[in-house]
Amino acid sequence: MFSSLSRRLLILALVPAVAMSGTPAEVVYRQGQIYTADAANRVVESLAISKGRIVYVGDDAGVTAYVGPKTEQKMLSGAFVMPGLVDGHMHPMEGGVRAIGCSLHYAALTVAEFRQRLQQCLDADRRHEPDGWLEATNWFQQAMLPAGTLANKTLLDSLNTQRPILVLDAFGHTVLANSRALAAAHITKLSVDMPGGRINRDANGEPNGLLEDGAYAVYEQLIPPLTAQQYDAAARAALAEMASQGITTALDADTPEYAMHSFQRVMQAGGLTARVHFAPEIQIADIKRPAAALRQIVSLRKRFDGGTIGAPASLTLRNAKLYLDGVIAGPAFTGAVIDPYFINDGTPAAPHWVPGLSRGPEPYFPAAPLAEWLIRLGRAGIDPHLHVDGDRAVRAGLDGVEAMRQALPGKDIRVGLAHDELVHPDDFPRFQALGVYPVLSFQWQKPAPDTLDQLKDYLGPARFSILEPAGLLLRAGAPVAYGSDWPVDALNPWFAFKVAVTRENDPATGPAYAGRLGDDPGLSRLETLRAMTVTAARELHCDDVVGSLELGKLADLVVLDRSPLTVEVRDIANVKVIETVLGGKTVFRAH
Repeated sequence: MFSSLSRRLLILALVPAVAMSGTPAEVVYRQGQIYTADAANRVVESLAISKGRIVYVGDDAGVTAYVGPKTEQKMLSGAFVMPGLVDGHMHPMEGGVRAIGCSLHYAALTVAEFRQRLQQCLDADRRHEPDGWLEATNWFQQAMLPAGTLANKTLLDSLNTQRPILVLDAFGHTVLANSRALAAAHITKLSVDMPGGRINRDANGEPNGLLEDGAYAVYEQLIPPLTAQQYDAAARAALAEMASQGITTALDADTPEYAMHSFQRVMQAGGLTARVHFAPEIQIADIKRPAAALRQIVSLRKRFDGGTIGAPASLTLRNAKLYLDGVIAGPAFTGAVIDPYFINDGTPAAPHWVPGLSRGPEPYFPAAPLAEWLIRLGRAGIDPHLHVDGDRAVRAGLDGVEAMRQALPGKDIRVGLAHDELVHPDDFPRFQALGVYPVLSFQWQKPAPDTLDQLKDYLGPARFSILEPAGLLLRAGAPVAYGSDWPVDALNPWFAFKVAVTRENDPATGPAYAGRLGDDPGLSRLETLRAMTVTAARELHCDDVVGSLELGKLADLVVLDRSPLTVEVRDIANVKVIETVLGGKTVFRAH
């Protein structure tokens, strides 16, 4: 059920109006439940928009003064309105590229189904035989059936093709390559792992096709890039998907330059339907050349940052992305953890799980270079955004931020630590103390193949009980923000909203994944709404203009077919967007 605060907000929907004097508005919304996300969590009946900004927030009686002969009046008839969603961590270009290519659609697949889906992609594209690359995406390797199935290159080598093949895990940290793709990259038994990457091997030491993180970076030089037209089509596909889900602002966490060019071209053509914030990556190799790498980021900012954020959608470059580890999920276990992963010291029939030797990789950025990079970014006015999945990576990130705060006291630097799937309890209060935003993918906070099947035994009961600690972090004072990490999962923020509150999976996944995940209390509905709007806007340093529906702010809003504050809690997953508005202009309307 929804919280008592939610009940009071709905009962006290009629609140004093707040308005800006002036001429009649261009658009007026009336007779609705409009959640403002202001400091008082007010719910009002009406708002008025002029020149892309909100000029009135209040009751229906007061909005009449803003209605002129040319004002468009939209009668909500009780429909729910809220600020446009702010996604604090996603990969929109990658999402768009996956949408127009070969996708496994995050499905739980048997080996036969896995091969069948790939063969269908190959058969539909015979013109690229025998040498054209096939890249398949959205592979949910943790959900291979039956549970525990481990894919390797032989599954790809048996397909009816001569083409080199790469299958990209949905998490974005693992690639499965066939033998021809391995040969093209000269990955052999004699190859050695590099910092931030791992070549998985069979019992004889031969590469088995699974490559983790930096181990597959070589393919960036081998695979021909898409054309500018294809990238532009991917950008438009991504923007259309975002608008249909009510997302009006998003951080592109790890933006390649070609994506910046594509979104810029789409903007110049009038097709930018969301405010996209770019975050170019600082690579591990940049440890050796920090000054030059920072100059390159500053140069990108001069070329792609649109300046003051206004009503027409623009692009922003005021963030930079650093990876500190991979993922704690199996079979990769590339997340850096404080205590070792567990191993089965018994048998499959009689398991005996005990601490092993592996704590995952060392954090990709050692302590001193990380602190130096954060300080350099802070001085340059660039907000750091760090990928941290395991608790050792989280701690390393917090240690780096602490050094930055000591070096730059009082400077307004908004640091996001993305994912935080495993956080040591000693570090919970450090987020608030250091002003760090945990940017969490709420849809992960449920029983699923990647949590129950691949993590429960490997983490041990104590750590598993606090996996995905959104509620624990929030209760420790952390400013929890939402980031979908799309396309790691299908883009569905309303399912993520439901999971944030219930910590339950979709009942359709079956009894194996029923019930709540762990001991974390989860978030209330209002806490979730704020994490997905105003708090994520603060993380992105744009809360002065977006994230809430207040006077003078940009009119970025979404109209829903039901209220996530009042419907039965599991029905939140079924919320549908009726209309998405950006700067007062409708960018999506359901048919």
